[in-house]
Amino acid sequence: MLKLFKKEYDHFTSFPRNMRILLLTNLIYALVLPILELFVGAYILRQSDNTSYVVVYQLMVYLGIPVAFLVNGMLLRRIKIARLYSLGMLMSGVAMTIMMMLDSVDIVGISISGLVMGCSYGFFWANRDFLSLSSTNDSNRNYYFSMETFFYTITFIFIPAIAGYFIATGEEFGWYPAKAAYITLTVVVFGLTIFSSIMVHQGDFDNPKNERFIFFKFHKDWNWMLLLGGFKGIAQAAIFFFPILLILSFVGKEGSLGGLVAVGSIITALVLYLIGRFSRPEHRIYVFSFGLLVFLMGGMVNSIFFSAIGVVIYQICNSLSRPLLDAAYYPIQLGVIDHISELEKRNKFAYIFNHEAGLFVGRMIGCLLFLIASEYASPEFALRYVLVIIALIQALSIPVAQMLIKKVRNYKKA
Repeated sequence: MLKLFKKEYDHFTSFPRNMRILLLTNLIYALVLPILELFVGAYILRQSDNTSYVVVYQLMVYLGIPVAFLVNGMLLRRIKIARLYSLGMLMSGVAMTIMMMLDSVDIVGISISGLVMGCSYGFFWANRDFLSLSSTNDSNRNYYFSMETFFYTITFIFIPAIAGYFIATGEEFGWYPAKAAYITLTVVVFGLTIFSSIMVHQGDFDNPKNERFIFFKFHKDWNWMLLLGGFKGIAQAAIFFFPILLILSFVGKEGSLGGLVAVGSIITALVLYLIGRFSRPEHRIYVFSFGLLVFLMGGMVNSIFFSAIGVVIYQICNSLSRPLLDAAYYPIQLGVIDHISELEKRNKFAYIFNHEAGLFVGRMIGCLLFLIASEYASPEFALRYVLVIIALIQALSIPVAQMLIKKVRNYKKA
């Protein structure tokens, strides 16, 4: 066993130092993400008892992300990328603090908190994407993104369980109120973001070239990438708030939320590690397609049963499909950026910034599908059927992804 661990450790240390620093930074920040994605929404629902507030919060998050991408692109001309990356991580703690300081959860308060959280994600992802692009190449991206997603999957096993147990136990035995538990989690988030900020400064990362990064016309192949990003954005809208609403509606409190998220994640983590260790670029379409199939299966089970058991099965499928999709999607995206930026002779950050537009449109469509179905049919109809609709729309992305992979492969051969 020790020989196996040493072999894997030696394999990890064989990669460039910046790549390793970035992976370790993201490992630390991965401890924060489950709290941000699961328990902020749960807190809003607990305090307001209004599912629409959760969706409004998420809409404001999605609005803040492209705003931060734009501001980040301008600041990169003057400020080191590691500092802006740190800013994104630290702002997540600020957003949670704003939420905790509200006397009562209202539409204005959650909108402000959501906007700040969106800016946090924007600074984080804009710089994370560029650093991932500049610190990796096509041959090691399967390993990099599988390991990164492996970290996120592992943290989604024990962080939600610990946090959920901490909230539920204090309330059950009357040791402390739920809000005190959420405030404690906010302090923990701040501590971890500070630690991850220190870690990223250990690398030697270069800023993008100080060139124009806003364009409106691109090569036709990039338009297909934007379409793929739109499909991903639609799924992101579902992945972020549907689990919260379904679990709290059918299963119970945050303790159940944390426990259910852990179900199936151990198998997913093992699969991800094997994918990163042994898969090659030509295997990405199979990983991507399988992730979409699992997502569709989860949505269909939820629609058929629409009960606690349906939610459990959906959450297991969700915990498997999301990391598989991410592990395949990001290498495809970065490969296309390498390809198109070479053709058009443009700053690579221009494509990272523009890609966010595709994601933003998709996220808005995903949220609006839920709001429209909830308003004109019923909240029950929205929770039951919108997931399947989104999964079927997502299935259209398989031929698009396959085409892009083929184009990048042909470009390399040429």
